[in-house]
Amino acid sequence: MKVIFLGTNGWYDTPTGNTICTLLRTGQHDIILDAGIGFYKIDRHIPAGDEKPATLLLSHFHLDHIYGLHMLVKCRFPHGLTLCGPAGTRRIIDLIVNSPFTVSLERLPYETQVYELPEETGRLPFPVDVKPLLHSGTTLGYRIHIDGKIIAYCPDTGYCENAITLGRDADLLIAECAYKSGEADESWPHLNPESAARIAVEAGAKRLILTHFAAGTYLTLEERKVSERAAQEIFPDTLAAVDDLAVDV
Repeated sequence: MKVIFLGTNGWYDTPTGNTICTLLRTGQHDIILDAGIGFYKIDRHIPAGDEKPATLLLSHFHLDHIYGLHMLVKCRFPHGLTLCGPAGTRRIIDLIVNSPFTVSLERLPYETQVYELPEETGRLPFPVDVKPLLHSGTTLGYRIHIDGKIIAYCPDTGYCENAITLGRDADLLIAECAYKSGEADESWPHLNPESAARIAVEAGAKRLILTHFAAGTYLTLEERKVSERAAQEIFPDTLAAVDDLAVDV
């Protein structure tokens, strides 16, 4: 399995990267985690005529996680695309993936279906555990079982038990890191490098990759490396993602 970080910023694009989007290229499926502007790079990694069905897992509807939906018309998924997100996803997709904002699902050059999670988790073609995270509104975290591996995805969250549960014994925990060391705000929950590393330790995860670096906080890639080193003091197998990073799991 290859994990490709197409966008690693939170909030907005800057020279350090695009907003958040991560692609899992597995044996039988292409799985996309959130759809920030990094989503526009999808066709660089999913070749035309690809035989794998694609699934997009949306965590929530803050714009930095869904900007890329207006680029769905750019894509070619010959085996279709399944869009998934929290309760209310059908209503929101029908509103924003539609005229006058962009091309509607019905006009895309491939078939689509929309599932709301966790109620319709059983309709997915691979096992996924879904839990709400600690954020300003409903935000889902995911635990994906595929290719004999466990990938945990915890975007936009403060430290919480559900993040630990999702990351339990994961081969890879992908966690946000919007704040720098020592920063926190209970009214706007996010992780800093220490709290992300603490989740990885308590979950017994094998590897931690940090992403979703807030654009207004992390102005340079070197600042990400500082947070990487801070997290490594607690959880040594930590890496700060940058756009276009590809790792094997």
